[in-house]
Amino acid sequence: MKKITIYTDGACKSNPGPGGWCAILLYKNTEKIIKGNEADTTNNRMELMAVIEGLKSLKEPCMVELNTDSNYIYKAFTAGWLDNWKKNGWQRKEKKKLLELKNSDLWQQLDEQADIHKINWKKVPAHSGIPLNEKCDKIASDEAKSVERRDKT
Repeated sequence: MKKITIYTDGACKSNPGPGGWCAILLYKNTEKIIKGNEADTTNNRMELMAVIEGLKSLKEPCMVELNTDSNYIYKAFTAGWLDNWKKNGWQRKEKKKLLELKNSDLWQQLDEQADIHKINWKKVPAHSGIPLNEKCDKIASDEAKSVERRDKT
């Protein structure tokens, strides 16, 4: 099974507003950057899109070290949040009530992609000088800015 390292990040101006995402994939000595943007979105949606698209770009099941600065994504997989949401029909439970799970469409896509691979989730601190995390952040921010500029013309 191939070993892949992925760094992901999402950015959003105005939240909600123009957003961008980036995933940097590393395999042996090769680096691949995938990126995208949306005109009207949120930071959390862009964080999710980065991970989904990063995993979707893998052509076969892999062992993945997935680096994210998103607590939202990291805790969903490491603190059991995702399992609870699935058990509750993609809803979250609060004070014994089931409530809407924001971004459930993307969580379901991410769950499908995560099932294909063996993932080691790593939480990296944001804006702390980790070169690939910083690069990912800049690309995601540039993607969001490119939507913002396009919208103004």
